[in-house]
Amino acid sequence: MVTGAVRTLREDVEAAVVGAVRRAIGPGTEVDPLVRRSERADFQSNVALSLAKSLGQRPAALAQAVRDELTDGNPWLADVTVSGPGFLNLRLADTALTGRLAQRLADPARLGVPCSREGEVTVVDYSGPNVAKEMHVGHLRSTLIGDCLARTLDFLGADVIRRNHVGDWGTNFGMLIQYLLEHPDLPWRERDLTPAGGDSAAPATSPASPVSALDELYRAARVVFDADPAFKERSQRRVVALQAGDEAAVAAWREIVTESTAAFQRVYARLGVLLTLDDVAGESSYNPELAGVLGELQQAGIAVESEGAWCVFYDDIRGHDDRPVPLLLRKSDGGFGYAVTDLAAVRHRVRDLKATRILYMVDARQAQHFTMVFRTARRAGWFGDEVETAHVRNGTINGPDGRPFRTRAGGTVRLEDLLDAAERRAAQVLAEKAPDTRPAELARIARLAGIGAVKYAELSTSRLKNYNFDVDQMVSFSGQTGVYLQYTHARIASILRRAADDAAAGFAPGAGLEPAERELALLLDEFPATLDAVAGTLEPHRLAGYLYALAKTYTAFYESCPVLKSAPAVRATRLALCRLTAATLSQGLTLLGITAPDRM
Repeated sequence: MVTGAVRTLREDVEAAVVGAVRRAIGPGTEVDPLVRRSERADFQSNVALSLAKSLGQRPAALAQAVRDELTDGNPWLADVTVSGPGFLNLRLADTALTGRLAQRLADPARLGVPCSREGEVTVVDYSGPNVAKEMHVGHLRSTLIGDCLARTLDFLGADVIRRNHVGDWGTNFGMLIQYLLEHPDLPWRERDLTPAGGDSAAPATSPASPVSALDELYRAARVVFDADPAFKERSQRRVVALQAGDEAAVAAWREIVTESTAAFQRVYARLGVLLTLDDVAGESSYNPELAGVLGELQQAGIAVESEGAWCVFYDDIRGHDDRPVPLLLRKSDGGFGYAVTDLAAVRHRVRDLKATRILYMVDARQAQHFTMVFRTARRAGWFGDEVETAHVRNGTINGPDGRPFRTRAGGTVRLEDLLDAAERRAAQVLAEKAPDTRPAELARIARLAGIGAVKYAELSTSRLKNYNFDVDQMVSFSGQTGVYLQYTHARIASILRRAADDAAAGFAPGAGLEPAERELALLLDEFPATLDAVAGTLEPHRLAGYLYALAKTYTAFYESCPVLKSAPAVRATRLALCRLTAATLSQGLTLLGITAPDRM
């Protein structure tokens, strides 16, 4: 246990059960206490059912023996009973609950959560948009899941290295650069574009940013490329010139990258994502290493020649025709495939960044590719079992009707358009609920609620599942939504403001707890275990679900246990529960990347 950390009550119960079992049947036995929350008591243990058969005992008799040991010398256990075929039901003393929560409340920075991932170096590879392309709906999941995991692992003590593997290299850049050089008067730079809303005469379809303009120009270049063989040949020569370091081609490429990454950062700022320009390590950054990576794999006999190309094959990875699927490293024309770039990135992250864990936020369709990349890297001896590599795969986002999310014209939906829609709908809902709110305040809250709604809808869904993007449901003040959690936090903040100086009071010594208070207390104590589960399974929805359960449980507590109108001793304990709930909600929402407002 890390110094300063606060043990959970479940950990205490588990330790007590293990000790009681060993006293009852003798030391040296491997014991899984099998403790879980229960509707019959605070906790239930099925340990007797698990061990009875191997010991040749009746489960009920063994459970009774363990029960007798538990009740001896554990005054913090108010009641231990045996039920059914051998279940142990354990109820904690009220003072055990309030005492433990008081320890968490005394640690506002961490709430007693241990740094359980201290010593780990974790690279989190997420977002990865393509230069000269708009960020679209497909980037949302990678960006938000990656950001939540990076925040959570960092909070748990890991040395987290964020990486944004942007697509900033490839043959398509030759086509775009050639088109721009042949049409120098076309506006696409920030300085040449009319700011949105700055010119009423500007056409409605004017690009709002350089990356929007580049996206349109790329599509225009593709039309010419497909129709004009001469332009196609010039574009291909431009690719060769770019790869050879031609001054004009490289200068144009750098300008495109600069304008695009600046546009990405504006989206990240709007989303409240922690990625910065310092975190960008695009495909181009690995170019100097590609030949060396291929040479190392060739020398080891891992890369083999196939029809003029260099590939890696695995007998157990086959296509629909039952032929081995190649991991393409270098094409027959001498160009490198993106697999060798991914391999160079893996090698760099282990050798240079000293990563012990590497996480890739990429959709499930890339599963086979990353399986082959990881296996190839291990086969090359770049790392062994001491390094964990994980493809943190995710499903897709559908429209409100459950069908693939497309624009009316059939195109990909821009990410900023989704955020606009969420903020507009949030503003409408808020205006209906509080029509007297000042416009500036309404706009501020709508931004927080709209972005929070999008994030929570994403992160409350198992990352492996598809989900529907429905703004009407997302911005609801009731149900499992980000707005509900934000509103709950704001409501608690309001209570604490009205309590004034009394809000700083702690748990009253010897205070008894009502059932709703006990339920809230037990759930508050589960916060550290929830974060550990997220870090282990890489599933942010576990945290999102916990926070929703906490908000619901707090609502039930508030409705049955008056806070401000209660007697002084009771009031102190209930205000302390409010403070710890607000702090836990705030920290949990922060790890999801969602703002916890004090007013809504």
